[in-house]
Amino acid sequence: MVQISPQSELNTTQPSLATAILDVRGMKCAGCVKAVERQLSHHQGVISACVNLITEVAVVKYAPDEIQPQVLAEKLSAIGFPSEPRSESNHSAKRYVSAAQRHQQQRQQQIRGLVVAAILLIFSTIGHISHIGGPSIPLFSNIWFHWALATGALLIPGRSILVDGWRGLRHGMPNMNTLVALGTISTYLTSFFALIFPQLGWECFFDEPVMLLGFILLGRTLEAKARGRASAAIEALFALSPPLARLIGDPHSTEAGIEIPVEQVRVGEWIRVLAGEKIPVDGEVVVGQTSVDESMITGESMPVAKQATEAVIGGTLNLSGAITLKATRVGEDTTLAKIIASVEEAQTRKAPVQQLADTVAGYFAYGVMIIASVTFFFWDFIGTKWFPDVLMGMSSGMEHQMSMSDMTMTTTPLLLSLKLAISVLVIACPCALGLATPTAILVGTGIGAERGLLIKGGDILEKVHQLDTVIFDKTGTLTIGHPEVTDCITLGEITSDKLLQLAATVESGTTHPLGTAIVEAAQIKELPFLEAAQFATEAGLGISAVVAGKLVLVGNQQWLESHQIEPSATLEAKVQSLLKEGKTVVYVAVAGKLAGIMGLQDVLRADAQQTVEQLKKMGLRVMLVTGDHQEVAEIIAGKIGITEVFSGVTPQEKAKIVESLRLESGDQKPAIVAMVGDGINDAPALASADIGIALHGGTEVALETAAIVLMRERLLDVVESIQLSRATFQKIRQNLFWALGYNTFAIPIAAGLLLPPFGFVLSPAASAALMASSSVMVVTNSLLLHRQFSQS
Repeated sequence: MVQISPQSELNTTQPSLATAILDVRGMKCAGCVKAVERQLSHHQGVISACVNLITEVAVVKYAPDEIQPQVLAEKLSAIGFPSEPRSESNHSAKRYVSAAQRHQQQRQQQIRGLVVAAILLIFSTIGHISHIGGPSIPLFSNIWFHWALATGALLIPGRSILVDGWRGLRHGMPNMNTLVALGTISTYLTSFFALIFPQLGWECFFDEPVMLLGFILLGRTLEAKARGRASAAIEALFALSPPLARLIGDPHSTEAGIEIPVEQVRVGEWIRVLAGEKIPVDGEVVVGQTSVDESMITGESMPVAKQATEAVIGGTLNLSGAITLKATRVGEDTTLAKIIASVEEAQTRKAPVQQLADTVAGYFAYGVMIIASVTFFFWDFIGTKWFPDVLMGMSSGMEHQMSMSDMTMTTTPLLLSLKLAISVLVIACPCALGLATPTAILVGTGIGAERGLLIKGGDILEKVHQLDTVIFDKTGTLTIGHPEVTDCITLGEITSDKLLQLAATVESGTTHPLGTAIVEAAQIKELPFLEAAQFATEAGLGISAVVAGKLVLVGNQQWLESHQIEPSATLEAKVQSLLKEGKTVVYVAVAGKLAGIMGLQDVLRADAQQTVEQLKKMGLRVMLVTGDHQEVAEIIAGKIGITEVFSGVTPQEKAKIVESLRLESGDQKPAIVAMVGDGINDAPALASADIGIALHGGTEVALETAAIVLMRERLLDVVESIQLSRATFQKIRQNLFWALGYNTFAIPIAAGLLLPPFGFVLSPAASAALMASSSVMVVTNSLLLHRQFSQS
């Protein structure tokens, strides 16, 4: 899907940049990933390219006037990576169908792969029964049978590996298949020459390429199955969107409606949804009432009651009554589509720790080929002369390896050197390096999506792992964000109803929770809005408007003072009384004079105290930063156990506080800060923090700015998102440690490190089995995250 860059990018100094998503097939290992990224980045007009091995996606930032995604896709296809740009019209439902078809084909290929691998391994094993004391079976013990089996293995199941390996080498991009191809061809040709020219005295080991290919096919089949499980969460999200919607012309009619593809629904159209059906698009209930299962979107297990004027989310399940809704968001603007886009983006963005693996993977195949060459020449010209016993003891030493190779014939320096070099080629595993980060991110973000936690990338996971400070906003974050007007105190001749009516008229131009509370209070008393104009908002301070020709100001004390309006001494005592009760005070001024004050009280979220306690148990520093008055802030903080409080701050000052914590000097080291907020006035602080965490009930600006979005109205999800991020990053580190450690130890052993002291060496087939198991272990370790969080 070709997309214009997000709004945040459109406001940068390069407004002409765009982002393209390419579906790329044919990648086998981290070397392939690096090769694709390098190939894309070399094109003029490409600013950056990020490739994901698991999801087979390349995200390219480019200049549209210099290069087009179609050209990039054609270039990649020409060098062996079939690619195509994702179309804007490729709706989520269609993409799910396409993905489902592709995975069905992959499952069939996996079955075929298992069958072929089993046949190769069984036949090769039967041929060696006599070598371990069993009976000799004439056909299976015949050397020409093993030649035919090896030839068939190379030409049929091994053909794609050989072709891809040669293509990568020819284009200067050797990969895992290149190493496997070099190993199998070398083993086959050596055995073939030994068969044709018996006077050489060489042994034939046709079973080596057969078992090598068998283990590789088996390992890749198991790996593909595990990778399919890892991507199950994103596929489940695709499946949520129903393909059809029931369009009606009159919301109050009883007509059945016309079924149309969901991508053809337009904003403002009326849709009928029957009980048991999925809601096709985001909308507002117009007629009817029902309960909706939103667990697949928000992770909330309890059904949510819906009635007229209330919003519903596309992809959720209508449980009880038939409803009619007006479409408010369609296509890629729906909540589900944005969640899918967010998860896909998260699975593409790499953790900085992966840069080491990528750097290694870029040169891995070249390095392995060099090591294999050095191994060959060392043992052929030097090693066998320094350690002559290795030739005499090869028969007994080989019996302890994992392979069933027949090594009873005389071993020459050339054969030994060749076998060791081949073992080096096939034991090396760049696949494990390539799978280490994306599989963990895929599983972690998938678990998050199932639980209503949207974590926007591997780089976020790494920062969360380093997190040491969490800052909370108050209104709408620690509190439920639905305050109520409790007091209305007037000055002069103005009545309390008139004061409320003026304030509500002005606040009708904002969506701030305090303003909404004032508007709702006026509506309860059935006070109509007055004619107003020239609305102006100052985030964190207040709002003004001209009502009946007079300027009306509604906001905090700073807002009045900025307009040179000072509260009277007689009013100060009443203000302090309200503040001591934990209420927020809103000032109302008319025509430059203070007209009265209003007291509003918000309710703490039920899980606010538990959230703070758990964060402290995790060793995190917890702070409160709010624009509210000091007394109110301290009362709220005292109830939930926060000791560090910043009150009466503007949005810009919130951001400065975050920045100051990140730059602390002297005895205090710089902090890694998470900011938790929900409103437009939190956006600067969310952007300034290392990790911005936004509640889904917040504004679009906050959600776009945040690195983690909590889909449920549940503050404890802050704790769960941090725990999930830490656990996922821990899996990344475990996977990388295994991948790097495996190659660090396995390659020297395959090169003969243990041969002189212990007479131990790995055959090519045994090396192939270890290589295949290495990739499977990385993916399996990532999948263990499911078990960890299913028990939590």
